[in-house]
Amino acid sequence: MDENKNYKWVVARRPKGKPVKKDFELVTSDIPVISDGEVLLKTLYLGLAPVMRMYMQGNPTAGEKSLNIGDIIHGRGVAEIIESRNPDYKVGEKVQGQIGWQSYKASKLSFSEKFFNCPDKGINYAHYTATLGMTGLSAWGGFLDCGQPKEGDVVVVSGAAGGVGSIVVQLAKIYGCKVIGIAGSAEKCFWLSELGVDEVINYKKENVDTRLGHLCPSGIDIYFDNVGGEILQAALEHLAFEARIVLCGSISEYTQINSTGPKNYTNLRRVNGMMKGFFVYNYLNKFDNCMEALGGYISNKKLIPKLDISDGIETMPEALMRLYDRKNFGVQCCRVRRGPYDNAI
Repeated sequence: MDENKNYKWVVARRPKGKPVKKDFELVTSDIPVISDGEVLLKTLYLGLAPVMRMYMQGNPTAGEKSLNIGDIIHGRGVAEIIESRNPDYKVGEKVQGQIGWQSYKASKLSFSEKFFNCPDKGINYAHYTATLGMTGLSAWGGFLDCGQPKEGDVVVVSGAAGGVGSIVVQLAKIYGCKVIGIAGSAEKCFWLSELGVDEVINYKKENVDTRLGHLCPSGIDIYFDNVGGEILQAALEHLAFEARIVLCGSISEYTQINSTGPKNYTNLRRVNGMMKGFFVYNYLNKFDNCMEALGGYISNKKLIPKLDISDGIETMPEALMRLYDRKNFGVQCCRVRRGPYDNAI
C-alpha cells in the first residue's frame, strides 16, 4: 500500500445473493486536504458486518444511507488523527466511527458519523471495531435490555462463535445463566466450551430441534437470535413460561430473495412469551456505560474477546464474504495498518 495515496473500496454493482468480487472496485485518489474544523484520519482497522450487503444493494437501514454505484462502502473503524484543524482533537489521538472502506478520511468527527474516543487501555485497538465498539454495544444492549437476564435462566445463543454471539454467551455466564451455544463447526464448538458455555450444538452435524429438547427440558428462558430461519423456528418450539426472544440478526435470510419468517411464532402466546427486536444505534446514549462495563470484564478476564483479522485493505471484500459463509471465528475485522498494542489481546 502506497502511504501517499488514499485507497477506497466502492460499489461496482448491486450484489445478487451473496456478494462476489465483481461487486467491489478498489480505486485510489489523493489524500484528502482538511479544512477548518476538520481532522485527517489514518485508518488502522475496519470492522465488517452483514448489514453492509444491504447498503450495497441500495437498501437504506436505520442510521445509514443506501449506497449508489461508485460510492465508498459504509463501515466503522478505528483511526489515528494525523493532522488537526479542530481545537478539540489532537494529533495522535485514536477515534472510532464511520470511516468507510478507505485508508484516509477528512472528517469533522460529527455525531452523525457516530465518532467516539478510543482510550488507551493497553489492548489491541482493533477491539474498538468489535467488543469495545458497535458489536459489543449490540451484545450488551440487546442481551440486557431485551433479554432481561436473571440468575439461573436458560440462555440459547445462535451464531454463538460470531462477533455478537461470542460476547453474549460470556455475558450470560457472568450473569449466572446456563448457556447453550449453537455454532457450525467442531472448532467453534470446542472454543465455546473453553469459554465456559455449558452445552454446544453443531447445527451442521446435529438436529437443533432434537438437541434443544434434550438440553432444555424445562424450556428456554432467553433465545438470542443472530441467524433467523430454521434455528429460530426450532427455538420457538422449546419456550419456557415468559420466555424472551431477542432479535439481533437473521444472517441465514440476508441473501434470500424472499423471507417468510417463522411459521410457529404463535407459540409465544402459549407461554406469555415476548419477541423483541432492537437496533444498536438506539443505545448510543448508553455507550460509555457499556464500554466501561465490557472494558472491565476484559481487564479482569471475565470476558475473552476474539478477533478474526484479515490483513490489508485489499482483503476487505473477501473478509465480508466470509460472514455470509459463516466462516468468521469471533468478530471479523481488517487490519489496514499495524497499530499500538497490535500483538496484545
